[in-house]
Amino acid sequence: MASCRFGAVVLVAVCALTLHCTSALPAFALGLGDWVQQEAEVPVHNTETSSWVHLSRADSDKLVRLTVALRVDADRRDELERVLLEVSDPDHLRYGKHLSQDQVTELLAVPAARAADTAAYFQAAGARKVETAPNGDMLTVTMPVVSAEAALKTELHEFQHSEHTKVQIVRAGAPYYLPAKIAEHVSMVGELLQFPRLVPKKVISVGSPVKWANSCDARGCTNLVTPSVIAQRYKLPDQTLPEAHQAHTSNSMAVAEFQGQFWKKSDLDGFGTSCHRDVSVAKTIGDEEPSGGIESELDIEYIKAVAPEIPLTVIYNGQFSLLKWANQISSMAHPPLVHSVSYGNDEKQQTSTQYIYTCNTAFMKAGARGISILFASGDQGVCGREGCGFLKKHFNPDFPAASPYITAVGGTDFEGDDIGPETTWNSGGGGFSDTFGIPSWQADAVAAYKKSPDANLPPQRMWNNTGRGYPDVAALGGLKNPYCVNVGGTFEGVAGTSASCPVVAGIFAKLNGLRLAKGKSPLGFLNPFIYKNPSGFQDVTSGTNSAGGESGFTAVKGWDAATGFGTPDFKALSGLVMGIQALEETTLVV
Repeated sequence: MASCRFGAVVLVAVCALTLHCTSALPAFALGLGDWVQQEAEVPVHNTETSSWVHLSRADSDKLVRLTVALRVDADRRDELERVLLEVSDPDHLRYGKHLSQDQVTELLAVPAARAADTAAYFQAAGARKVETAPNGDMLTVTMPVVSAEAALKTELHEFQHSEHTKVQIVRAGAPYYLPAKIAEHVSMVGELLQFPRLVPKKVISVGSPVKWANSCDARGCTNLVTPSVIAQRYKLPDQTLPEAHQAHTSNSMAVAEFQGQFWKKSDLDGFGTSCHRDVSVAKTIGDEEPSGGIESELDIEYIKAVAPEIPLTVIYNGQFSLLKWANQISSMAHPPLVHSVSYGNDEKQQTSTQYIYTCNTAFMKAGARGISILFASGDQGVCGREGCGFLKKHFNPDFPAASPYITAVGGTDFEGDDIGPETTWNSGGGGFSDTFGIPSWQADAVAAYKKSPDANLPPQRMWNNTGRGYPDVAALGGLKNPYCVNVGGTFEGVAGTSASCPVVAGIFAKLNGLRLAKGKSPLGFLNPFIYKNPSGFQDVTSGTNSAGGESGFTAVKGWDAATGFGTPDFKALSGLVMGIQALEETTLVV
């Protein structure tokens, strides 16, 4: 049977790669207790199911940077969640009263000894540098591979992506361990076992024939989605008016990029000139790369096409690490207010309770500070990258898209051949989490969807009826209507929810600008607002995200697990965010 064969593969891998399972503690770990395996439920790399190919053992002298997540006490994390929901609920008296970085640190109350003891352990093991995050809940440890292997009782290996062959990462080739007294302090070391899902290449030379005119000068944009198409469909301000270019000095937005997905100024300049938008980057955080990438330039060109007046920060990391990225934005005194992220993975792929717990804590910290985080919902429909299986089929929800502490953005296509109503992109990610329950702010919408006679729900055995539903909203992203992107000097069509996400992020960044101009707080964690204001979205009521399979979730009137509440209506949303301002003023008077 397949399950037995898989177990055999894992057993062989463990026997081949585990480093001296019965070895004694090294000198620097004496007195700290026995080895304790970390993230024990995560399987080691499996060549038969992974999109990552094993190359070789990592060079012993190579420097690696580890993100060590320290344990946050359960009562402190519960308090963080309570505060997050209060400052994010438009009907709550604390709405918009976001915390400062110091207030988050005080709330978490991670004992200083927890960080000090853990830092001392890695320093004794040979770390060149140990940095403690401002919130005191994460360490960034830089050390040679040979020292990291000794500190974690594992082996580190190089892996290459099977499709994006220029992308290589370092991961553990076997389980990893910490001495018992250090393990008490640590939630996880990331991402030793997590293999990221890179967005499949979807470059299309031409889209389906359409009726709208090509508003870009480049002929390669013919039949493709351009900035003017986005502006018309989502009712953005007229870019010829002076007020469309006015930006509040405190407003900001960012995109997260990884693994060689950098940008070239010549590509952005070419797109901006041809499509008549300022798509410049105001700031880059991280090492620069010599060439541009499709994902990065798609993100930049379209978040800026939507919001050209708002300064954009590109947060780039050469190695994929969601935890490092989360730590970066949490460590900023003044982080960008809106973040678009087009990367993720299936919930069940190389994830652990500790990994998900740590990511969610980071998302909550960001939301409590007034930061909006949006993730693409995925491009493989309900089955995810791993597929639904053969004998016992089950949908594979996406993470972090299914996290209850971020906003997930799904994908659509136009129903017809002109700018107008949209339908579900059949490969857009959506469904119900196998890990997280239904959050309170979503309960009514999810219940209504399940009761809808038009939902035609898939067989119950294939999905979790008690899970958090996603996506929350959607935007154009399907293969029928790819986006025109300039990459390497060539204008091409690119599709996927990685196109949808920066568009929606740019729209919410513009909405932040309206509030900031009136001296009000940014929107922060968006979902409580979204679920109380469905009239701000253009409902999508057709299509199924089955990705060509037998089953999927169908779009219906109201929220659904294919397109959320639908696609943005900037004019309607503008009135709604100003309505929150009126509520705040009334509350203050009372």
